Amino acid sequence: MSTSTPATSRQFRSVCRQWRQFRKLSQLDLALAANISQRHLSWLETGRSQPSREMVARLSDAMEIPLRERNVLFQSAGYAAAYRETQLDEPAMTPVLDVLNRVLQHHEPLPAVVVDRLWDVKRKNRAADLMFSIGGDPADMLARTGGDGEFNLALLTVHPQGLRPYIANWDQVAPAFVHRLKSEALASGDPAMQKRFARYIDLAGPLEVSEPLHASLLPVLPLELNIDGLELSLFSVISTFGTPQDITTDELRIEAFYPTDEQTAEFFRSAG
Repeated sequence: MSTSTPATSRQFRSVCRQWRQFRKLSQLDLALAANISQRHLSWLETGRSQPSREMVARLSDAMEIPLRERNVLFQSAGYAAAYRETQLDEPAMTPVLDVLNRVLQHHEPLPAVVVDRLWDVKRKNRAADLMFSIGGDPADMLARTGGDGEFNLALLTVHPQGLRPYIANWDQVAPAFVHRLKSEALASGDPAMQKRFARYIDLAGPLEVSEPLHASLLPVLPLELNIDGLELSLFSVISTFGTPQDITTDELRIEAFYPTDEQTAEFFRSAG
């Protein structure tokens, strides 16, 4: 590497190449996706050419980089961050917050939560409060699991003193859940997030080999809870914003739970 190469160029080519390799794209694949020549991309990755701001945006789109990490790519090329991170309680987020609250309310009497990229629960409806409190005081559970004040759904799911003891089919759901955590950590490109999720994966412990998938294939894998004899069976549907232009909206998702049997449906109807 030439010592005369600008620092921003060295940073950009490194970050860009890392994302391309993470997405398992060849230079030709990425060049085609970004509608540029392979030669131009090669020069960008070797520092012979400097990327314009528009080129950084085009490559980010082609590699489907999350907005938070796009800011890193912009800054590595010497440009200001392109995307804001607006807190939910700021006036600009009022329309977003109204929609989230409306979705949660309309999902009653079934549970629904809004979580961020770290699985911290930002909003939840009354049915979700009920679901989390069936096994005891959620505050006590949070203290037992060593939570940092945020109600983190991933931590509470995998922790031996959280929700995990009530998950009757842990051996079936744990591999899928751990795979989801790994995928989200890798896709983020964020070392801090990857370190945090690695802790959650360690807490899940060794995963037992479950029965062959074809032996009990269902349209969805249910989460089966057994809380002092109360048996509930649920699956979830995840919704995200279609056109996020802010880091917060890009990273929020709604997880809505639905019953897989009439007993579970009746429980929430009666409790609601």
